[in-house]
Amino acid sequence: MAKHIFITGGVVSSLGKGINAASIGQVLKNRGLNVFVQKFDPYINVDTSLMSPFQHGEIFVTKDGAETDLDLGHYERFIDVELSKLSSVSTGKIYQAVIEKERKGFYKGETIQVIPHITDEIKLRLKEAASNSKADIIITEIGGTVGDIESLPFLEAIRQARSDFGYENTLYIHNTLVPYLKAAKEIKTKPTQHSVSELKSLGIQPDILMLRSELNIPNHAKEKIALFSGIKREAIFESTDVDVIYEQIINMEKAHIDDLILEHFKIDNVKKSNLSKWVKLIDNIKTLKKEVNINIVGKYVSHHDAYLSLVEAINHAGYNNHVKVNFNWIDITNLKEINKDEAYIITGDCYSSDIDSNILSFIKTLKEKDVSTLILGDAFYLYLKLLNNKEDLILNRNDKLIGELTLLKNNKSLKERFNLNYKLNENYNNILDNDNFSKSFYLDEVLSIDVLNKTYFKVLAYNPEFKSRPLKPRTVFNELIKSLI
Repeated sequence: MAKHIFITGGVVSSLGKGINAASIGQVLKNRGLNVFVQKFDPYINVDTSLMSPFQHGEIFVTKDGAETDLDLGHYERFIDVELSKLSSVSTGKIYQAVIEKERKGFYKGETIQVIPHITDEIKLRLKEAASNSKADIIITEIGGTVGDIESLPFLEAIRQARSDFGYENTLYIHNTLVPYLKAAKEIKTKPTQHSVSELKSLGIQPDILMLRSELNIPNHAKEKIALFSGIKREAIFESTDVDVIYEQIINMEKAHIDDLILEHFKIDNVKKSNLSKWVKLIDNIKTLKKEVNINIVGKYVSHHDAYLSLVEAINHAGYNNHVKVNFNWIDITNLKEINKDEAYIITGDCYSSDIDSNILSFIKTLKEKDVSTLILGDAFYLYLKLLNNKEDLILNRNDKLIGELTLLKNNKSLKERFNLNYKLNENYNNILDNDNFSKSFYLDEVLSIDVLNKTYFKVLAYNPEFKSRPLKPRTVFNELIKSLI
């Protein structure tokens, strides 16, 4: 039977629950276990597809086409695992499923209530994740903060999970804030005490406590928290600020949180931990000397989280080439003078039905000046429109292509992820044959274009950033970095 780890947060949001979940996942995978991760989000939206990037950051697309929270990107990058629609569960999705069942007579006339119908639907998602993934460990992060009314059904469901799955198959990790008051020059434990008390009042006794703090927490403070929370002192860990985000993986391993988890689950005969590749990566990141500049052109550049996977993928390639990447952000409505020594990425949100000629002229100038350029996603159609300048290139604006498709390159199958709003008609081949380019991928459409005789000019209809990993950078971003050094 799969073992379930439930991760909650208290006191404030943005404690780093997602990074902690991802780091624990990597540490356990490093011990030879198969890991799958879920995110339970309390918002009533069914998914993130219609949510504003200004509010919610990027839409992370899984291999099966689910449009999800950006935390799933952290999970995939840290753990190097491919997730699915089963990894993304929102309040809206749960209620929609229950209502649809009720309309079909599934409940045989019962009065539908939060308990048991909503909580049963939530627990069903836990069982489906375990059954479909065949994972040894299912890590489930509960979005929001304990005390929020929106999170209550999820917390009640994971409380019930201990009775359903058994003590040795469930483990609760609670993340809280331990603030440092500069005026008093003191670490304050009271917020954590109150947060644990709040969680216990809902019937959940944390097994492990993660203390978020700017500073190292003294032992006496941890002992005080242990006394008031009823949590073993050895099960209280700290999560302090780090210079490199991946250091949290190393810190988890050094604190032996994996040993505590394995002991709780009574799992033995696992591999010894070996995080040498991560240690080498972190040392490399801290000693980068050369620098390159990359400009990201888009509609939501004032909110950098809207391009989180893209930034991470570029950084991965930068680390691989021993260079630090400096990012410049260019709003599509304020296109600046082009610097030939820098690279430019035209993001998919640059394309829309009412796009003006400025962005087309901008791309044309990048090409003419032989500037390193990468065009991604829906912006693929900007390039085609530049070649043809005819609206009839577009076929069926509402036919959205999302998910993972198999491409062919040199007779080899490759899988890439898409988040596209447009498709082409059969005329595109004639248009492209008039330009100096190489079709590098085929499906029933051209999905990648390499413009010849240019330093670096690549046009992709897919989103390679979603499959980039810190230890496995994507070739397309490696090539972009190499064109600058």
